[in-house]
Amino acid sequence: MTIFPQTGARTSAPYSAAARLPSLRYIGPNWYATVMGTAIVAGAGAALPVHVPGLHAACTVVWALAALLLAAVLAARAGHWSAHRDQARAHLLDPAVAPFYGCLSMALLAVGGSTMTVGRDVLGHRAALAVDVVLYGAGTAIGLAVAVAIPYLMVVRHRPAPGTASPVWLLPVVAPMVSAALGPLLVPELPAGQWQEAMLLACYAMFGLSLLATLMMLPLIFARLVHQGPLPLALTPTLFLVLGPLGQSTTAVGQLADVAPGAIGAPYASALGAFAVLYGVPVMGFALLWLALAVSMVVRAVRGGMTFSMTWWGFTFPVGTCVTGAAGLARHTGLTAFTWLAVALYVLLVSAWAVAGLRTLRGLFSGALLAAPQAPRPVTARTT
Repeated sequence: MTIFPQTGARTSAPYSAAARLPSLRYIGPNWYATVMGTAIVAGAGAALPVHVPGLHAACTVVWALAALLLAAVLAARAGHWSAHRDQARAHLLDPAVAPFYGCLSMALLAVGGSTMTVGRDVLGHRAALAVDVVLYGAGTAIGLAVAVAIPYLMVVRHRPAPGTASPVWLLPVVAPMVSAALGPLLVPELPAGQWQEAMLLACYAMFGLSLLATLMMLPLIFARLVHQGPLPLALTPTLFLVLGPLGQSTTAVGQLADVAPGAIGAPYASALGAFAVLYGVPVMGFALLWLALAVSMVVRAVRGGMTFSMTWWGFTFPVGTCVTGAAGLARHTGLTAFTWLAVALYVLLVSAWAVAGLRTLRGLFSGALLAAPQAPRPVTARTT
């Protein structure tokens, strides 16, 4: 069971590298979602505006697990590209698979950010900073490249049919928003003056890039739902992906407002603090509306027979961004309501992560998640 059935037949010789590594053939870019979903549990837990005994220690363990997962998935994906290049190229040219390349950027960024907020107590500040600089730089560069390359391929190569828009389309363009939200961790580490201001404004530029691209795609996604009906059962969890740019953008404006006073002039710094609330509150309201709609659709899908697939990892990272967004609003407004909202969303996040993680382990041990697809791939949707 995978997020998407794979394309292309094996053409390698019997004793080639592909023959020696058959299980890697079906390891697609969607596997980075396991890293994202795990890292956000640690990062969101550290951001909660309440003290829970033992939570920090638990988050530290989860951060270490996310780092190990990142190394494992990077190795598996390198093996995939090395041994199964035909399949890797087919993924890149497949309109339902290519958007998942945005997950690579977000996995790197999520682990880098949680290293600074959680792993710093283990590694020390200098080592954590070095790790975050490397992962943030690589993740941001990849995210910006993917945000251009995948829409370009959609236009010139993929040519998806009208009415086939999917929440998965958001994955390439939301990656720069993750950079915008995690960049503030590095602003105080830069020399005061031009360096800090440039970093701050670069994060706002990535915020705008991702936000406007998201606003172009959301009407297409909702129109597809209204005119074509609910998504296929296995793709229903991808509705949660819409929460990603909503929660992450709210997180970004809050984090950027926190570091603005030391990085930019007073008139702008105070305005950015006000913007964090004026933007974040309405967007969080819409996020809660979409969450209610997505949960309703998932309940319907479960009643209709939806079984586990890797799309269930869509329940994790997007919800985690809403946790950090609500925590930021609690910090900027002082309202207890946002504190409890962050806690409630974090409980939902941890529950979803535990279920997705356990089911993924079961699928790995049984071999189901590494097996070849059993059914032909639909034109516009990837199901188990």
